[in-house]
Amino acid sequence: MIKDLVLGIDIGGTGIEYGLVDSDGQLYHESELVTASISSANELCDLILSDKKIQDHRSQIKGIGIGAPNGNYYLGTIEYAPNLPWKGVIPLKAIFEETFQLPTVVTNDANAAALGEKIFGVAKDLDDFVTITLGTGVGSGVVSSGKLVYGHDGFAGEYGHIRVIPEGRLCGCGRKGCLEAYASSTGVVRSITELDSEAKTDSSLTKITSPTAKDVFDQAQKGDRFACEIVDYTARILGNALADFTCFSSPKAFVLFGGIAQSHCDFTEKVKHYMNENMLVIYKDKVSVLTSVLHEKNAAVLGAASLVF
Repeated sequence: MIKDLVLGIDIGGTGIEYGLVDSDGQLYHESELVTASISSANELCDLILSDKKIQDHRSQIKGIGIGAPNGNYYLGTIEYAPNLPWKGVIPLKAIFEETFQLPTVVTNDANAAALGEKIFGVAKDLDDFVTITLGTGVGSGVVSSGKLVYGHDGFAGEYGHIRVIPEGRLCGCGRKGCLEAYASSTGVVRSITELDSEAKTDSSLTKITSPTAKDVFDQAQKGDRFACEIVDYTARILGNALADFTCFSSPKAFVLFGGIAQSHCDFTEKVKHYMNENMLVIYKDKVSVLTSVLHEKNAAVLGAASLVF
């Protein structure tokens, strides 16, 4: 039987994943592109359209769902995304609808991840939760009473750009002290050079050329003291932030999504510890911190596709 399919696209600061999804959440095709190699949204659209699998299933595709940093659900645009090479306001919905001649829905990438988590992941039975995406940047998808919170202009839920350290690190958005500058993969790497520690001298991290966030967590698992300090510092910053964020929507759970969340070292438990340690008493021990059980790429693609379904 020929099934209706949706093209789900997840645009990230490092990579772009896309796939064909049916209403049961089955992925028929997946592919990935390097964000920095694509000069414009028009080029991205043309590249996806030229994919042979997309061409083979063209008649079955009934719509397109896109999750993107600073994606505006109401206008179908990407607006001033600090972690993307495409600057200014990008009319993404218009570009894809003109090329594919299919209805297209755009939302924030973290909102797409939250939808994927709600439909297919650990948030299936939750009506009040927040997905925190920990990748090149930090995003958040806020679900309250079973509905995504968009705000009046489509930009609600930018928890990554809530300032957690007064006059702290310079963020890609141009302000100082944002959570993203500390709890993202790029923030973890910055901690290698910017965090003061006596353990730094003997750390294996200082001997790695161009270390990544994965290197930090890998070395921490091996017992490197400085790497362990960075993991703990990152968890403390994030846990403190979640304690404050709870005051907004009183979620039942925060769902950590992305590479950092999957990096072991008891990271999720550390975040939960610091959250509860700093939680307002009326919320203490009422909020869970969960790790997404969905593969990072699939969850966002599934969530993006669910915008259409």
